[in-house]
Amino acid sequence: MTPIERLDVGPRLSEAALFNGVVWLAGQVPDDVSQDIVGQTAQVLESVDRLLARAGSDRTRILMCQVYLADLADYDGMNAAWDAWVPAGHAPPRATVQARLAHPGWKIEVVVTAAAAS
Repeated sequence: MTPIERLDVGPRLSEAALFNGVVWLAGQVPDDVSQDIVGQTAQVLESVDRLLARAGSDRTRILMCQVYLADLADYDGMNAAWDAWVPAGHAPPRATVQARLAHPGWKIEVVVTAAAAS
C-alpha cells in the first residue's frame, strides 16, 4: 500500500498531504491581516509556493485552485496579485467564491491541488 505523506502535521490539520503523485494543500491564509487584499493575496501565494516546493511541486503543476474571498469587492485586487503570480501558459482551473472566513481579518483563503514533479 502506498503511504500518505503529510507535512506540518498538527493536532487539527496538516498543511499538505501527498499521495500517488498528487499534492493537496490545506487552506492557506495570510499572516499579516493589516495588509489590503493585494498584500494578503501575495502572502498566501508565497505560502503556496513554499509548500509546493517542499512537496516537490511548483505553481506550474497546479491542477485546481479554490479561492475564498471574505468580500467579492476584493475580486479585482486579488486578481491583480494572482495575475502577477501565475506563470503564462500555466493558469490552472480556478473557482472563486465569497465565504465567511474563520478569522475576521482574513480577506482570502486559497486551497490548491497540484501534481508532484515526476
